[in-house]
Amino acid sequence: MDSLPSKDYAEASSPSVELVQRLTEIGIALSQERNPDALLERIVLEAMDIANADGGTLYVMSEENTLDYEIVRNRSLSIQFGGAHPTPDFKPIPLYDAMGLPHYTIQVVNAVLMRTTINIENAYRADGFNFEGTHAFDRQYGYLTQSVLTIPMINHKHEAIGCLQLINAKDPASGETITFSAEMAQIIEALASQAAVILDNKQLILAQRNLLESFIKIIAQAIDSKSPYTGNHCERVPVLTEMLAEAACAANEGKFARFSLNDEEKYELHIAGWLHDCGKIVTPMHIMDKSTKLETIHDRIDAISTRFEVLKRDAHIAYLESVMAQPDQQAVHLAAFQGRVKQLEEDCEFVHKANIGGEFMADAEIERLEQLARLRWKRGGYGEALLSENELYNLSVRRGTITPEEREIMNDHMVHTVNMLESMPWPKHLRRVPEYACGHHEKMDGTGYPKGVFGATMSIPARMMAIADVFEALTAADRPYKPAKKLSEAMDIIAKLKKCNHLDPDLVDFFVSSGVYRDYARLYLEPELIDAVDEAAILAIVPDAAFNR
Repeated sequence: MDSLPSKDYAEASSPSVELVQRLTEIGIALSQERNPDALLERIVLEAMDIANADGGTLYVMSEENTLDYEIVRNRSLSIQFGGAHPTPDFKPIPLYDAMGLPHYTIQVVNAVLMRTTINIENAYRADGFNFEGTHAFDRQYGYLTQSVLTIPMINHKHEAIGCLQLINAKDPASGETITFSAEMAQIIEALASQAAVILDNKQLILAQRNLLESFIKIIAQAIDSKSPYTGNHCERVPVLTEMLAEAACAANEGKFARFSLNDEEKYELHIAGWLHDCGKIVTPMHIMDKSTKLETIHDRIDAISTRFEVLKRDAHIAYLESVMAQPDQQAVHLAAFQGRVKQLEEDCEFVHKANIGGEFMADAEIERLEQLARLRWKRGGYGEALLSENELYNLSVRRGTITPEEREIMNDHMVHTVNMLESMPWPKHLRRVPEYACGHHEKMDGTGYPKGVFGATMSIPARMMAIADVFEALTAADRPYKPAKKLSEAMDIIAKLKKCNHLDPDLVDFFVSSGVYRDYARLYLEPELIDAVDEAAILAIVPDAAFNR
């Protein structure tokens, strides 16, 4: 972390115009620093630079009433901890002992609790203060700590949020260790006060950000916990979206060589990923959890199995009656009975298989269901259809387990997502969250939902999320109507969606060529599902005519 151009203020007797300008420049630089770690580092470096100090330490107050080492610097010893360097491995300093009494003899604790600056001329002749830790440091590193300036960092509520400590002021001419002057202490106090306000504001912003993110994740987790079949979807879609975005940002050639997202834009996409299915919070459970076509409160397939057993029973009765009427034809009647039972068992097995659902159901299978529906079985002496009209309708669903009406209700989660997100007062740096989150079911050819927008009107991050949503669903092992697909099967479907312009063809090609799909698979797919993918074949696909109006 570079500080502002160095100036010699160690011998300043009064604040000069130049010094005021210097502090103003530092304040502006600190207020513009977005990285909290870099901010803390800069505070220490600027204070050391102004005071010409050999060392500096910044402590931050914790919720456990301890002062935690955040930044530690020492020029003579080339020590650099915190900020852009490894975290300081020092034990926090407690403000109180086991009895709850303050550690007033520890200089930094005293400065924080008393809200006062402490200027020590020599750490080895400091009456009333315990510098055992400092002396141990000196013995370990062969150092000599002499002058110590400790200044509490007080926020606008007059609360100590940390402490800035400078070690060994150096004479600019001789390089000898000198005492921090009272004037210099005032200058560093002004810097510490300015830094405290900036740091406090940034901590408040960070706390609000953490609260927002935690709340969003709680919503996503609540949605996932509604259904055991989508327990990780809301978590994995943002992961895959961000993996694809990071790869695109790192691309040096190709169609995404100029694509970039800054930290705020990446965070915006992160939030959108977690919220992409927030509308599912109002989707009925019986539709979200419909693992078979006949499932409502329970799976009605058991009732149909019972009807087949009744038909087998009736066939057996008919067989016995036939034998009694024609004893000499028993072998013929037995063969007919056995054939009938075998056919009923095959039909029952077929209905069970149809109930499970899948990617496609052929016309011949639909026709067979219609024929079975015309069979009659007796209940209480009255004949009924083997399959009711509603059962036949549900069993005839060609893809998945839900009917068109149920799918419409399911798809309404995007309408709810749009309504929820677009009604929220997003700050400027998060205003694209609704567009990113609500576009993952839109298609390049304009046939998607909920708005039916065309590819040209969709942002690249929204298109990325569309790929992530599809790929996660295809490879997920927790869906009610299908097992997880092998990697090659999932990528074959992605390729088909590229060809028909449902997914962005350029992004699909990048998804393949960058290896992001395989990186994700290694993280989340079972090893036996990761097989060979014909990448060249996918890249060679020429999309149908696009409708980017």
